Amino acid sequence: MTTMQTRKLGSTGPTVSALGLGAMGMSGAYGEADRAESVATVHAALDAGVTLIDTGDFYGMGHNEMLLAEALRGRDRDSYQLSVKFGMLRGPGSFFGGPDNRPEAVKNFLAYSLTRLGVDHVDIYRPARLDPAVPIEETVGAVKEMIDAGYVRHLGLSEVDAETIRRAHAVHPVVDLQIEYSLIFRAVEADVLPTLRELGIGLTAYGVLARGLISGHWTAGHSAGPGDNRAASPRFASGNVEHNLELVAALRQVAEAKGCTVAQLAIAWVAAQGNDIVPLVGARTRERLTEALPALDLSLSSDDLAAIERAVPAGAARGDRYPAAAMSQVRS
Repeated sequence: MTTMQTRKLGSTGPTVSALGLGAMGMSGAYGEADRAESVATVHAALDAGVTLIDTGDFYGMGHNEMLLAEALRGRDRDSYQLSVKFGMLRGPGSFFGGPDNRPEAVKNFLAYSLTRLGVDHVDIYRPARLDPAVPIEETVGAVKEMIDAGYVRHLGLSEVDAETIRRAHAVHPVVDLQIEYSLIFRAVEADVLPTLRELGIGLTAYGVLARGLISGHWTAGHSAGPGDNRAASPRFASGNVEHNLELVAALRQVAEAKGCTVAQLAIAWVAAQGNDIVPLVGARTRERLTEALPALDLSLSSDDLAAIERAVPAGAARGDRYPAAAMSQVRS
């Protein structure tokens, strides 16, 4: 049985489980999810020692926060940390209206999140995307006010570049940046990760399995079902997905030699990139969570890391991680 390890988020942040649970997929991002199974998965994660749970107020237009409220009911509030993203405007259906990070909007979003989650504070609060119409200093200033008032414990960021990180950190200490980081997306290594380490800021890595693409469970010819965002993902598009699955096949050979699954190896690789990095696993079922947890026990030698690098060289994947419209909002 895996004994949960812990890691500290930056020099000023909380100590959290070395593996976090990303809850987005429980609210329709990859098609319909089973509510009872989602709640059971959160319970299983908590029972396994996972303390960091990541959500966004726009995941399912509040559905995700209300789901977590149900799953966390009766649990000691000090036994888990809630990381909440805010600022993405939604409409009925699948409409996305872009970011709104105005100070008055920050406080409005937080008020609704606290109510939906049924808690008196959020542990880490972060704008989901940079709002080009609002200086980051103003957004961070509003979060700082909420920290001073006791409604938020720590400031986080999401999907921003090194310059924005520095500007935000100058207003109030940032404990972590949430950003995509996986074997097939390593852009953060150039400027962002060195900046985080210079400033003493942690990294929570999402997309460590590239939305299932490098989990070892996605196969050629598999198509995304109704409501599954992967249907619009360039990485999963015909012509790209076949190439990307060839990388997974090469990774599978390394995993088999190591005596683990492809998913476990991919998660372990992210965790091995530094003790200041916490992988987030978007498990929607207990089965996937059970598979992910042993990744923390994998010790990767220099030979293992070299073999992984040969199987999946940096920059080898094809296809952007988001459709063009969404890529325009990413500053990382």
